[in-house]
Amino acid sequence: MSNKMWGGRFASGPGAIMEEINASIGFDFRLARQDIEGSKAHVAMLAHTHVLEPGDAQAITKGLDEIAREIEAGSFKFSRALEDIHMNIEGRLAELIGPVAGRLHTARSRNDQVALDFRLWIRDTIDALDEQLLSLQLALAEKALVYAASVMPGFTHLQPAQPVTFGHHLLAYVEMFARDRSRLRDARARLNECPLGAAALAGTSFPIDRAMTTKALGFDRPTANSLDSVADRDFVIETLSAAAICAVHLSRLAEEIVLWATPQFGFAALSDKFSTGSSIMPQKRNPDAAELIRGKAGRIIGALNALMIVMKGLPLAYSKDLQEDKEGTFDALHSLSLCIAAMTGMVSDLTPDLKRMKAAAGLGYSTATDLADWLVRTLKLPFREAHHVTGSLVAIAAAQKKGLEKLSLAEMQTVEPRITKDVFAVLGVENSVRSRISFGGTAPKAVRAQAKRWLKQLQK
Repeated sequence: MSNKMWGGRFASGPGAIMEEINASIGFDFRLARQDIEGSKAHVAMLAHTHVLEPGDAQAITKGLDEIAREIEAGSFKFSRALEDIHMNIEGRLAELIGPVAGRLHTARSRNDQVALDFRLWIRDTIDALDEQLLSLQLALAEKALVYAASVMPGFTHLQPAQPVTFGHHLLAYVEMFARDRSRLRDARARLNECPLGAAALAGTSFPIDRAMTTKALGFDRPTANSLDSVADRDFVIETLSAAAICAVHLSRLAEEIVLWATPQFGFAALSDKFSTGSSIMPQKRNPDAAELIRGKAGRIIGALNALMIVMKGLPLAYSKDLQEDKEGTFDALHSLSLCIAAMTGMVSDLTPDLKRMKAAAGLGYSTATDLADWLVRTLKLPFREAHHVTGSLVAIAAAQKKGLEKLSLAEMQTVEPRITKDVFAVLGVENSVRSRISFGGTAPKAVRAQAKRWLKQLQK
């Protein structure tokens, strides 16, 4: 039996393998709400332009509303034989209202229909992700304000570099996630054009009003080229690109939480809510939520790569390859949403060990730069000479296995006779962070100001 949706060109239905590779209802059912929303806007426009009789339009709209209720209630029966969400909805509409259901597809193709549905879905998803990232930023900024003066080591090459504060460290991620939100908003602005009316690839001969459907569906303007309208998936690629960068940021923070939770670092602990145990080692507390975020970043990045590889060889306009745009995107953006939610929970749950952090901040001669800066500021040494003097003092301290602040004034003066006892004021880790007063620096006063600025901005 031929597929009724394909018309009379085919004498028989697809083979079992063809049906298996062709059907997308297993994943594009997620577009149901957007498909119905787009269809209702389309049928209203067809009635307004007198392409459809008012009675037919009313019957179609009523049928679509009933289908929406069935899907919401979980009673709608999806059919693989009908391939995709579009045909499933149209098939059920025919069962409800009869042959008049076929008029819904007037002046429309599945090509512009799926382009519309996917834009609507991506737009809705971006809005949801933006809200989630806002919550994550708030959690980070609130914790940053609490720990604005709590000293911890700052690292380069994962080696102790200079003391910073825990609040300052957390605010770095607030900045990162702000850029992620900005990228997502940029992607949303560019995708907010309505492809409905492009039909299969060349537009339609019916006197449709694309401005009407554009306005009804909340788009800024209709797409300007019918070929590009159905062939374009830039809006998906751009969203996945922003998602991949965001996933990288989440993964970096997750990696730090994994490190902090180790006995070797011991900087912070997660509660039982975000930890798991071992089936054989009863002492274990594993930061699995953070590890899973780190792992899922690969899936999100992979979805971006996969779609770009699909797109790179496609001529205009529509090819069935474009069906591969959805499954990876659904998975990637769902994974990103889950990762943001988990990270927000972990940030709120995280309990820092302030004593351990402060002790670690003084390791590795992390105030050496403060000493060099003091030599420049007080003794007017050129920085390269001050760097050399400081390096020599570090070597003396290292040979004795003690910190710079433990060297005697006499020992320091063997390298630079003009050093005075005032130098000891810059060698403590708390003095170090207090001295970093430049804009964007780690001085507690500056960190509090930045945290308050962010909280005010985010709470608007």
